[in-house]
Amino acid sequence: MLFKIFFRSSILALLVVPALLHAETQNENEWDNTLKNQYFSGKSIEESTNIIELDAPVRAEDPALVPLKINTKIKQTDSSYIKKILVLVDKNPFPFVGEFEFSPHSGKADLALRIRVNTYSYIRAIAEMNDGKLYMSKKYVKASGGCSAPVGADLDAAMQRLGKMKFRLDDGIKTKEPTLVQLLISHPNLSGMQMDQVSRFIKKSHFVEQMKVSFNDKPILIAKTDIAISSDPNLRFYFVPDEAGILKAEISDTSCESPTARDVCKKGSTYTETFAINP
Repeated sequence: MLFKIFFRSSILALLVVPALLHAETQNENEWDNTLKNQYFSGKSIEESTNIIELDAPVRAEDPALVPLKINTKIKQTDSSYIKKILVLVDKNPFPFVGEFEFSPHSGKADLALRIRVNTYSYIRAIAEMNDGKLYMSKKYVKASGGCSAPVGADLDAAMQRLGKMKFRLDDGIKTKEPTLVQLLISHPNLSGMQMDQVSRFIKKSHFVEQMKVSFNDKPILIAKTDIAISSDPNLRFYFVPDEAGILKAEISDTSCESPTARDVCKKGSTYTETFAINP
């Protein structure tokens, strides 16, 4: 009897494991069949961690606040630098997370942020060099319901502080070296898939669409973002303070009728914050 149970369990395991492996393989379909051609038609992409490496949890503790770290392996110089990084979540209702542009003034193209992940999916970071070469790093993350996580009861309070920003330099200023800066933005970043826990209605999408950070008017980070950026966006990136000056952040938001289409949207407001730097 014990032998029969063991035998049946072994057969079941042999059947289940290939099925799980097959399911994992199927998760590449969105990239292979749609996203790669949509964003990089006819272009060659090298999958490697020599230039860029994406760090993300295997299983998200909170699918609406999944931490991502993009670590780069080269310095930003005038002759060779990462021009932009595209972040995608294959199986999100709207896969585009954001496109982040850098310059030699960034010092490093490292980036940390928090995003929404709606179901088990690959997350991809694709770096484009200034010479046009493309490099990709990906991570498979287990999460569920990040884009539809309900709006908290404090939405009214969140709307009252809408657009407020703050710079933080916890590690201090490193003169003429890449210096880590954190930008905190107060914005609910509504996905258009969330239910208000008070009214029980689905709230229309309302999210930060554009970000521009500069130092003495030299661009450090320019970003186009969408609904997958978590509420109260929190970004960490670098700049090189080669002299005293002003860090400046400008953001603008938008509202769209659909969480997955961008043909009917209404421009919102623009918000600005500055921070004096004295190396």
